[in-house]
Amino acid sequence: MPPKTTRQSSANGRGAANKKAKTEANGTPASLAFDHAIIDNIVNTTSEQRFLKGEKTVALIGAGFSGGQPKGGVDQGPTVLFNEGNLVSQIKDLNWEVEVEDHFPQMEHLKPNHEDTFGILKNVEYTSKVTHRIHNSVKKACEDGKLALTIGGDHSIAIGTVSGSLAVHKNLGLIWVDAHGDINTPETTTSGNLHGCPVAFLSGIVGEVPPFSSWLKPEFDLSRIVYIGLRDLDGPEKKLIRDHKIKAFSMHEVDKWGIGRVVDAAIKYLYETTPDTEESPCERDEQGNKICPLHLSFDVDGLDPTVAPATGTPVRGGLTFREGHYIMEALHQTGSLVAVDITEVNPELGTVMERQTTISIGCSLVRSVLGEGLLY
Repeated sequence: MPPKTTRQSSANGRGAANKKAKTEANGTPASLAFDHAIIDNIVNTTSEQRFLKGEKTVALIGAGFSGGQPKGGVDQGPTVLFNEGNLVSQIKDLNWEVEVEDHFPQMEHLKPNHEDTFGILKNVEYTSKVTHRIHNSVKKACEDGKLALTIGGDHSIAIGTVSGSLAVHKNLGLIWVDAHGDINTPETTTSGNLHGCPVAFLSGIVGEVPPFSSWLKPEFDLSRIVYIGLRDLDGPEKKLIRDHKIKAFSMHEVDKWGIGRVVDAAIKYLYETTPDTEESPCERDEQGNKICPLHLSFDVDGLDPTVAPATGTPVRGGLTFREGHYIMEALHQTGSLVAVDITEVNPELGTVMERQTTISIGCSLVRSVLGEGLLY
């Protein structure tokens, strides 16, 4: 079992960009303007997840799939986190029950033995079969009131995870942590790799792509996604995000506002814009405020490569160790999580130390989103 990563900050070249100002906007020294309500709201306990049922249980779903991109090894991510990371024991230590589906089945037997393309898109039938299987697993976990925790695998698996949770939770809000937009269509992708397309498939802007059309209902409303950590977008992706008015916090916004304000804004936006009609009223908290079930899809390349180096498409200038873990901690504290994806851990890339570091990061992200805090 790899040693647990200690919670120390990781510098990634952005220096003091997130340091607090010495004075408030009105000129009052920050030390005098400190809101003592903050002291009364220090988080020192885990949060109950309101959309789960019965004894809190994690449905641990292995999505060992690499067909959405060309680099081997990412399909071993679930097995490595499960075995070397001793992930089940780490989750149980946080007082969760754990159910493991089929001990992380491999997906190779689903690969067709004929040419598998649709225009420029690669491994289309293979990816459809795998993500349909994942869809069914996540859907069942959500129907049973368990937290669906899916370990990838490349990020194309989110076609299955998000559609699975959406099939149960119609007012789902999606937070997508990634260096990339993953919203390319068959017309905009230059690589044909489906790990760059899942958001487009979920929303239906890809059009008709058999065999996905036989099972995938492209029902996801792009007003229900918030991106965090973007910094490597293709030109057409930028246009799609603008044209669809998608809420996207790039690393520029993280640098400018700090991760706390960014995450708060993301959650507030998804809550406040939750559809609420007489026919389908939304959920509300104890104070009567609108809330919604949340799905977190976290690609480890959202982190800076100094933090998570063993991943297929690293991009410098990413989230620090603490910023990544803060996202997990804050979303746990909402009490609204129904599904979590951890994707793109590739144990076959990098040095032995880089591999070990990324495995440890994958495990510590899981612990954080399941309630491990710095004071409890």
